[in-house]
Amino acid sequence: MRRFRMSLPLSMIAWFCIFLLYVPSAAVVFFSVNDTRYGLSWRGLTLDWYRKLFGNEYILEAARNSLIVALVSTLIATVIGTALALGLHRMKKPGVIDLLVNLPIVVPDIIMAVALTMAFSFLRAFSSLFDMGFFTLIAGHVTFQISFVALTVRSRLATMDQDLELAAKDLNARPAYGFTRVTLPLLAPAILAGAMLAFTLSLDDFIISFFTHGPDSVTLPIFIFASVKRGVTPEIHALSTVMLTATVALIIVAERLASALGSRSRKAAKKGLSAVKAA
Repeated sequence: MRRFRMSLPLSMIAWFCIFLLYVPSAAVVFFSVNDTRYGLSWRGLTLDWYRKLFGNEYILEAARNSLIVALVSTLIATVIGTALALGLHRMKKPGVIDLLVNLPIVVPDIIMAVALTMAFSFLRAFSSLFDMGFFTLIAGHVTFQISFVALTVRSRLATMDQDLELAAKDLNARPAYGFTRVTLPLLAPAILAGAMLAFTLSLDDFIISFFTHGPDSVTLPIFIFASVKRGVTPEIHALSTVMLTATVALIIVAERLASALGSRSRKAAKKGLSAVKAA
C-alpha cells in the first residue's frame, strides 16, 4: 500500500510534465489545420495553409538553405568529432584539451555567436571567403557540432569492449586494417547517433545562424523569427508542424538504424577479427 501511495504522486507528476512538454506542440498542429487566420475558435478542418506553405518560394528557399547547411556541417563535424574522440581516448591525460572540446556544450550560444562574428570580421580583412554567407554559417554550425559528436563517440569508446581491438593488434593487423574492420564497426552506432544529434541541432539553431548568416543564406529558424515579428500566421503553424513531424521521423529512423547497427557491429567486428586471423 505504501509503495502504491508513493508511485501515484510520481506518476501524476510525470504525466503533468509530459502535458507541459507536448501541449504547445499539439496546439501548433491544431492551428495549422484550423480554417481561420485569426482567433482561437475552431472554424473547421482545412489544409489550405499547407498548400500556401509549399507554394511560398521564400519558405522553400529557407528550407533548402537549412538542409544544405545541416547536411554539410554534419558531415564535416562527424568526421572531425570522431577523429577528435579517438585521439582523446588514446591520450592518457587529455587535461586542457578535454576541457576545450567540451566548452562549446556549456558556453551560452550568444557568447559563441558574438565570438564567431568577431573572428569572421577579423579574418575578412585577409580573405573575402569570410564574408557573411554560407561558408561562415556552415563554419559556425561546425564549431558547436564537433563537441556533441565527440562527446557521443567518446561515451561509446568508454564502454566499448577493448578485447577485440587488442586481439587484432596481437595478430599483427595493420592499424588502418584493424580500425576499418574492427574498431569502426563497433563505433558505427555512436557515430550515427552523434551525426543525427548534430543534424537536428543544426536545423533548430537560431542564435548562431542569426549572427553568421548572409543575405542569401537565410535558414528556416531565421525566417520564422522574421515572420513572427509581423504576427503569427497559420502558415507558420503549418511550417512548424512540418518541422516537428520531420524531426520525429528522423528520431525514429535514427533509433532503428542505431539498433540495427548495434546488433550488427559486434558481428562485423568479430568477422573482421576472423579475417585478420586468417590473414
